[in-house]
Amino acid sequence: MKNVEANMGLELRGLKKILGGRVIIENLDLSMAKGEMISLLGPSGCGKTTTLRMIAGFLIPDAGTVKVAGKDVTNLGPEKRPSAMVFQNYALWPHMTVSRNVAYPLKIKGLGKIETAEKVEAALGLVNLLHHQDSRPGRISGGEQQRVALARALVQEPDVLLLDEPLSNLDAKLREKVREDIRELQRRLGITTVIVTHDQEEALSISDRVAVMNAGKIEQFSNPQDLYRHPATEYVATFIGALNRFEGNLVEGRIVSGSDVIGIRPEDLILSSQQNDDALPGTVELVIPRGHFFEVVIRREDGIFKAFTNEFIPAVGENVFVKIKKSLRYQNGKLVG
Repeated sequence: MKNVEANMGLELRGLKKILGGRVIIENLDLSMAKGEMISLLGPSGCGKTTTLRMIAGFLIPDAGTVKVAGKDVTNLGPEKRPSAMVFQNYALWPHMTVSRNVAYPLKIKGLGKIETAEKVEAALGLVNLLHHQDSRPGRISGGEQQRVALARALVQEPDVLLLDEPLSNLDAKLREKVREDIRELQRRLGITTVIVTHDQEEALSISDRVAVMNAGKIEQFSNPQDLYRHPATEYVATFIGALNRFEGNLVEGRIVSGSDVIGIRPEDLILSSQQNDDALPGTVELVIPRGHFFEVVIRREDGIFKAFTNEFIPAVGENVFVKIKKSLRYQNGKLVG
């Protein structure tokens, strides 16, 4: 049992939280290994930030337990937990230099000046910001401010690092760069990390596993590949990536009436200029360049299909043949085939 707990980064059991008379989180379980990086992914209002705040200690659960590195911290305040949080708005003091911002949590803990200075220098070195140690937050870029907030969390040497929508205030190009920096740093330090995001691309690219949340519960907790190729529920299938969704059954490559829900990923449609196997005729209604592939919208007699292709690129109005290579089948919202 001790070995199991030693390898446990974070464990949530039966978490429940009621806010404003409404159940926000209901019977939530989640376990992650030491050094693992996971994302809590879902739309606004699904409970992901509430869950993060219970892990951090800013909210106390109405039921359930929170364990960090095998230790029960459920009823401890944030200052007494072995975790540190990077907030969405960074929460930096504008009148303090970068160094003083990073040193602030150590000052609160009463560390001596020499030890504090050493730890601050090390933390700023980790995020490549030593050259800005005497700057104020308003004088540096948004990406650099985000790295200051990250250094302030890392200087506390937490067992668990918590990131609340850390990239949402950055432009697309910078967001990608900082995302890569966070992942590289997390791997190098081997620190257990939980990131909250509503951006599926961000979650899938940065995480070892992703917990897709819906209405206060986890719909599926899997690695990015399984989430995309084997979504356990219809909700996950429609939330992660693009999906052609039809109510009915798939018979000989054709959608017919029925009580199931059929999901087909756009890349699982094969387009050709000639009929073969179960390919059925259709007419191209739209062709959209998407960088390294094209999105093609096709009307068949059994529905409108969206396909991704980088091989056969038809023209609008052209008659083509569409074959369904793979599909997902759901009954009562659950994957059955």
